[in-house]
Amino acid sequence: VHQSKMDFFCKLGYGKQDICKVLENLGQEALEDDVLKELIRMGSKPQALENQAQPSQLKLVARGSCSSTQGLKRLGEDESDSSDSLRPIVIDGSNVAMSHGNKEVFSCWGIQLAVDWFRERGHTYIKVFVPLWRKEPPRQDSPIADQHILEELEKQSILVYTPSRKVKGKRVVCYDDRYIVKVAYEKDGVIVSNDHYRDLQNENPEWKWFIEQRLLMYSFVSNRFMPPDDPLGRHGPTLSNFLSKKPVLPERKWQPCPYGKKCTYGNKCKFYHPERQHQAQLSVADELRAKTKVPIALGKEEERRQCSP
Repeated sequence: VHQSKMDFFCKLGYGKQDICKVLENLGQEALEDDVLKELIRMGSKPQALENQAQPSQLKLVARGSCSSTQGLKRLGEDESDSSDSLRPIVIDGSNVAMSHGNKEVFSCWGIQLAVDWFRERGHTYIKVFVPLWRKEPPRQDSPIADQHILEELEKQSILVYTPSRKVKGKRVVCYDDRYIVKVAYEKDGVIVSNDHYRDLQNENPEWKWFIEQRLLMYSFVSNRFMPPDDPLGRHGPTLSNFLSKKPVLPERKWQPCPYGKKCTYGNKCKFYHPERQHQAQLSVADELRAKTKVPIALGKEEERRQCSP
């Protein structure tokens, strides 16, 4: 059991020393979710994330070189989404955290699950918006779980705090939903939330259309982030097409006719007939009419030839 857990977390990219420390603290029979939470709490990162976190070294480029555009990208500018085939993702952090905590606890682990789900799909632009006062220590009326995850996401430039302050002992909070919709609208991305933003829909008609067409709802099933396969309904696009800038249209599949060669609908039949590929798809009545007209026409031609001198 110890070796299998070591192999599992080594494949995720964690170091063997960190894994051994956690297993010694929690015991060999600890669940994988508990071990993963403890690794994150200790600040351990997979090797892939550590490589991403290391800033790339700037390289000098000669004047007139065609690689000058690559140098601009290395200067730390915002990643261009035009080359990426996937849409930018803007996550309503408060909505996701409260949904994962059953509307009782602000569970930061739910935000991490959502971010990991989109990372695995290959999305490069992911932003999470959370009010600034969530940095404060948890209280009885606003409990917070796994608060250290917010610090880790902020270091990775994924989490963004919306401003808030205190005036004469009262907290003044900016409306974070407006930040979420505005950024998603400007980036032409997708909003991840179970909120309908009805007040913002009434403010701006363009936002109304955008929220209706680009809102991705979700569910948590046993600590698993699960968006629907049909975000806009049964007759809408699939989830992969919904999240991509260039949707792929499925090939049209013709359903074969259940009557086969006995079908009497002819060209009016909506099903596929492999035997009629190179034939005129006429109904049985039209075929009979055509057959009766042919001998009549031939007889009239013979009479004309006999009467002609």
